[in-house]
Amino acid sequence: MALMDIIKEIQKLNTADQLRMKEFFTKSLASYTASEPIFKEVSEQKHKDGYTCTHCHSHNVVRFGKYSVKVGMKTMERQRYRCKDCRKTFTDVTNTLLGGSHLPHKWLDFIQCMLCMLEGNSLRKASELIEVHYVTLFYWRHKVLSALKQMDFDQFSGIVEMDETYFLYSEKGKRNINGRKSRKRGGASQFRGISKEQVCVLIARDRQKLTYSKVIGQGRIVKSRLEKAIGSKLSKTNGLCTDAWRAFKTYAKEKGLEHYPFKSDGKERVKGLYHIQNVNNYHSRLKGWMDRFKGVATKYLDHYLSWFQFLDVIRFRNDSTTVSKMVIDSCLFSTDATYDSLRLSSYVR
Repeated sequence: MALMDIIKEIQKLNTADQLRMKEFFTKSLASYTASEPIFKEVSEQKHKDGYTCTHCHSHNVVRFGKYSVKVGMKTMERQRYRCKDCRKTFTDVTNTLLGGSHLPHKWLDFIQCMLCMLEGNSLRKASELIEVHYVTLFYWRHKVLSALKQMDFDQFSGIVEMDETYFLYSEKGKRNINGRKSRKRGGASQFRGISKEQVCVLIARDRQKLTYSKVIGQGRIVKSRLEKAIGSKLSKTNGLCTDAWRAFKTYAKEKGLEHYPFKSDGKERVKGLYHIQNVNNYHSRLKGWMDRFKGVATKYLDHYLSWFQFLDVIRFRNDSTTVSKMVIDSCLFSTDATYDSLRLSSYVR
């Protein structure tokens, strides 16, 4: 059918159908227009120092033809590469969150929904907005977060505030839980205080807002876990502010750190420049944000900590540039997260 014939048929439609068709074309073309620069930027960033094999990291790589991918209503050709050492082929998005995706043009809309989680958007709401099933979006979410989790920094600078917080151990989504009855909407521990049913999350934050937040085990925090978790990021140039828990005191002494402990009675909150109010404020915001999920499976908890950390950094600049940056940054890290690997994963105690 010729283009003029199509136009004549469209003109025969009633106003409502014409508006629906206009919306369809607008969304399809917008997805293509927005997503293509992202792929180009990913390619430039990954190959700025020359081609590198995704599989064996060799630089003995050549271009190896093109492959086709459908983006919205268009079919695009993208570059394929081949490693002369391991003889495997790969693309710019192999082993990234976009690798193998049949809906690459939907990812920008999904990332926008993830950033809007500060405003309370749920997976089901996102599913309605971008027309992808919410179960698919759940695994998209964790592919993004498995990449974000790899973002890190070398060392803290200046004063560092450090404290732990606790979340209830959860096997949400698992069937046939052994040893206890399943809980509803998060539930509560059967023991008072801190117990092995609690998962310890260590959070450290300097005055430049560099933040470390990771699950470091179950039950009370101990000195050996501190060194393993955060020892490489602290040096004798740092001043360490914590609560008065003995593990922090012993660790700071062995590490040779200047230590400023604060008791939990709240009588002394500040010692000159030293306090733990920043990290406690971060705890409070993290807990409030996590409440919306009504319990998070412990095996995914590190993902959610990384997600909140990213949201905390960009909370005052949620715009199109931020969405693009999140996609590009995520694609610069290799991830082997798949539906099966996420579903079958388990928390390592």
